[in-house]
Amino acid sequence: MSKPPLVRPIIILGGGGHARVVIDALRCAGHVIAGVIDPKSDVAETLPEDVTWLGKDLSAARPGEVQVAIGVGSIDVGARNPRPTLFAEAKAGGFEILSVRHPSAIVAGDVELGEGSQIMAGAILQPGVRLGVNCIVNTGASLDHDCWIGDHVHIAPRAVLSGTVAVGDGSHLGTGAIVIQGIRIGSEAMIAAGAVVTRDVAATARVKPGNTETVQR
Repeated sequence: MSKPPLVRPIIILGGGGHARVVIDALRCAGHVIAGVIDPKSDVAETLPEDVTWLGKDLSAARPGEVQVAIGVGSIDVGARNPRPTLFAEAKAGGFEILSVRHPSAIVAGDVELGEGSQIMAGAILQPGVRLGVNCIVNTGASLDHDCWIGDHVHIAPRAVLSGTVAVGDGSHLGTGAIVIQGIRIGSEAMIAAGAVVTRDVAATARVKPGNTETVQR
């Protein structure tokens, strides 16, 4: 027997690849998708057949009638990360930013998820994990006990954080990155795909793939 629709349909901000992942996660959890907002009308060609492009902005939507989910991912930090701006603009418009949790994710009972955070398929969040607002824990990523994640952080697919890791606001941990226990990563740090982090990382630093050498931006 199918689940009844949850309260208020969801508008997705952004219509690219990450938006399709968000749409699938929301539908698996029983939500109804109202449509997608994106500045480019041609995103309609790549959306699921039954998902509508609603225009370039939220001006026609009413906060009391819909919720919003961020459908834009991030592959960089600072001004090149669009997620914080989208989050702030939606909040300024009075919209509630929905958190997304795929049903296949394993999330311990005491995990705290900030507004708008997204837990994708196969992710694992162990006891004591704390996420700030508007974070992504992407497909198959693993956060062990007592990790602290700041606002607007993207933990990419298959990244692994051992226990008690702290990640500052706006940082990006690339696909398959590994961070050993107790490490502190500063705000807007960029950890490359496949990097193994064995020592603390300064704010705005970049960790290269394959080693822990850091380079200031």
